[in-house]
Amino acid sequence: MSNDWKSRTKLVHGGIRRSQYNEVSEALFLTQGFVYDTAEQAEARFLEAGPDEFIYARYGNPTVAMFEDRIAGLEGAEDAFACASGMAAVQGALMALVKAGDHVVAARALFGSCLFILENILPKFGVEVTLVDGTDLDAWRAAVRPDTKLCFFESMSNPTLEIVDIKGVAEIAHAVGALVVSDNVFSTPIYSDAIAQGADIVTYSATKHIDGQGRVLGGVILGPKDLIRGPIEAFMKHTGGALSPFNAWVLLKGLETMDLRVRAQTATAQYLAEKLEGNPALSRVIYPGLASHPQHELAMRQLGAGGTVLSFDIKGGRSVSFDFLNRLEIAVISNNLGDAKTIATPPAFTTHQRLPDDQKETLGITPGLIRLSCGLEDRDDLLKDLETALAAALEAAE
Repeated sequence: MSNDWKSRTKLVHGGIRRSQYNEVSEALFLTQGFVYDTAEQAEARFLEAGPDEFIYARYGNPTVAMFEDRIAGLEGAEDAFACASGMAAVQGALMALVKAGDHVVAARALFGSCLFILENILPKFGVEVTLVDGTDLDAWRAAVRPDTKLCFFESMSNPTLEIVDIKGVAEIAHAVGALVVSDNVFSTPIYSDAIAQGADIVTYSATKHIDGQGRVLGGVILGPKDLIRGPIEAFMKHTGGALSPFNAWVLLKGLETMDLRVRAQTATAQYLAEKLEGNPALSRVIYPGLASHPQHELAMRQLGAGGTVLSFDIKGGRSVSFDFLNRLEIAVISNNLGDAKTIATPPAFTTHQRLPDDQKETLGITPGLIRLSCGLEDRDDLLKDLETALAAALEAAE
């Protein structure tokens, strides 16, 4: 794959490995293991497998390797390790790089499962975790210490869409010798430039925009080869979080259209955010592409776009927001994002349900908050669906 290729070309041709049949579409190698020509070859491969030598599906697979190479080329990373899910990627990136006695600083605005790892799992193994306001660089400066080994954040947080200054946090972390791990799901691989901006490790839930069609689970960890093929690969292959070959094949096909899908979804999100801002049924609209967003300038500088997701707060709380959701005809109620279908989610009662009320309040996850992941439907059909449901729900509550 040429470094001169533009992103759309890399997404179609990157990482290709063709069999002896010279197929056009990527081959799907559905096998749990591989045969060796000789006992000596088996011994040599277990001592050190070459780049196109495979042992066992938990360690690697040709279809999985194509996905890893393709996404690494797009992200500008030296290497990648594909995982069974996005949370397997987050767990692997964090657990593989710390040990008992280490200190981790993380943004407080995170997906519920990420918070569970930081607040419940890492401390069980003797890792101290400090949570900070991810948008406040002074808070990061105050929290890091000589024993800080990792700084972790979602570059765009779920579900309130806070933007973390990657370059700023990286400078603070690197000054004390800490690594930066950035979860870039909401930023998407299309707009993300996290590694160039200072992140050492990037994680994605490939279930989201990479598949983008609601079919499979997957995740990926990207970064320098010495970390990916060192502690991260060792942790992942021995704990069993590998991506299945079939899912890797689906994700490869998803990558081919991801640029087109994500840009179309972002255009819809921008349009809907602009049209909904000021709606009498809403107390606020949150979207990084709006000038009203507190980190709008940073979002434009760091990403160049507002992304595929917007959030809005419906007046009247739980009862009105539930009535709104139940009246939708196009947008579906679910908890995924980055899908071809528009998805509406009430985070306070689903993805972030288990957070204590005071923590929800601090993060701005109110009973009326709706996270809307924009799909590929006609934008005017979506706007009409949202506005009709909002007006009817508000009228019913009066």
